[in-house]
This record gives sequence, structure tokens and C-alpha cells, in this order.
Amino acid sequence: MNPSTSTTSASPELSGPPPIGAPAPDFSLSSTINGSTSLHDLRGHPVILAFYPADWSPVCGDQMAFYNECLDEFAASGAQLLGISVDGQWSHAAFARYRNLRFPLLADFEPKGAVARAYGVYREGDGFSERALFVIDAAGLLRWRFVSPIAINPGADGILNALAALTSKP
Repeated sequence: MNPSTSTTSASPELSGPPPIGAPAPDFSLSSTINGSTSLHDLRGHPVILAFYPADWSPVCGDQMAFYNECLDEFAASGAQLLGISVDGQWSHAAFARYRNLRFPLLADFEPKGAVARAYGVYREGDGFSERALFVIDAAGLLRWRFVSPIAINPGADGILNALAALTSKP
């Protein structure tokens, strides 16, 4: 697959995030200069999607650095964290290196915002995504979502609570 190409199985006309319990829209996005990450390849493990507006913005930088510090807690639930923004692979590579990030940053670059649209969090007038979080279970179903005010770092409590709920017995 061409690393600058994204694919998604959901309609870009969604008016909001998919409902809880619905299958998470599948996608394949560039995760490195020469590689890609596909949601379906992560099936069998919980996945955290952290949509953020842009590399290099102060709130986004702090949010991604904070999640980097939470990786052990996410991994304790078997979860994989994926950061997603409309920035390209080269920006992601420099940003990840600068912030010492140890999780993939995915480029929702071309077609711009296709995956953010599939998840109902693309800001058409701004050209970037909302600051939004999704937890997907091992079967590929959406189990939790949160859209934060754009200028607010949402932290990790909601993610950790959602992951705990996945592993708790009824």
C-alpha cells in the first residue's frame, strides 16, 4: 500500500461518532515513512484511538507526551494506543522523535481527514480533527468515546476506566 494513502470502510457522511457497540470503522493509515497500520490487524486486543488536531501545537504535544507516560498502564490491559492527526508522515516522524513518543502516530493525510470523518470527528471548517478518544474492544466494537473541547487535554482517566470495564466481569 502507498504509505500516503488511507482507506476506510465507513461512509464519510457520518454526522457524529458511531454509536457505542457498533463495529469500529476499519482503516489503514501510514504509520511510518514506509509502513502502515491497519485497525483490523490489531483485532484480538483493545485499541485506543487518540485523534488530535495537529503535531506541534502545545495542547496536542502535552497530551501525546502524557499518553506516552501512560503506556505501561494501557499495556496492562493489553491495549495498543494509536495517535491520529491530519499531519503527514514526515511531521509525525519529527514530532515523535522530539517528544520521544513510543507509540504509532498515524497520518490521516490523504484523503485528508478520511478516518476522522468515518469516526464523526473531522472539523470541516478547520481542516483537522476534534480532540477525540475511542476505546475499541478486542472484537473490534466501539466501547467508549469522548470528544474533548479542542483546547483541553482530556487526560487518561476515561481511557483507563473504559479499559477496566472491558476486563471486569459482569
